[in-house]
Amino acid sequence: MTDTVDTERADADTLTLEAFADTIVPGERRFPGDVAVAGACAGPGAVAAGALALLHTEATGVTAGLPYLAQALDGHAAAHAAAHGRELAPDLPAFVALPFADRTAVVAALTAPGHPERDGWVALALFCNMAFDSAAHLPTAQALRDGHPGLRAMGFTDPDADGLWRFPGFSYGRPLADLHPATSIDGSPA
Repeated sequence: MTDTVDTERADADTLTLEAFADTIVPGERRFPGDVAVAGACAGPGAVAAGALALLHTEATGVTAGLPYLAQALDGHAAAHAAAHGRELAPDLPAFVALPFADRTAVVAALTAPGHPERDGWVALALFCNMAFDSAAHLPTAQALRDGHPGLRAMGFTDPDADGLWRFPGFSYGRPLADLHPATSIDGSPA
């Protein structure tokens, strides 16, 4: 019985964290009946871009705290629902059960200056944004090969055939400075 409860809580935590990520960078539902992704925007958002994969990357430093953050977020959502007379579906985590506008209001309150938990929620939001903007959890060339939605949406260019990026055209239309005569062939300074 304990394994079932733990699995159910883990699933609830995943849904809650996905709903949080979707609130930060909204996207379209992944499938009919998707409860975590609200479908507030066309195209893929943070969830499709791998926000949960990034959050579960040890280098973020937040991985161990994710279950606690998910449960705290559900607590804040339940309090918000009670304060605003929102009826929540009993079979969903509280944050997931909120309409998108209420999810946004909860996140705005948690990340507002002066909120005592602000730093933790802002960090979580930054990682969700980072998953979309930079695919920080993936090698860039691989992310592009796989069609990463954030990098593609921003127009990130594919590398050359050897996997490296070269920019033969200067962004300002001209070189900004001459190379130092002692600069090595790989661009290292003298």
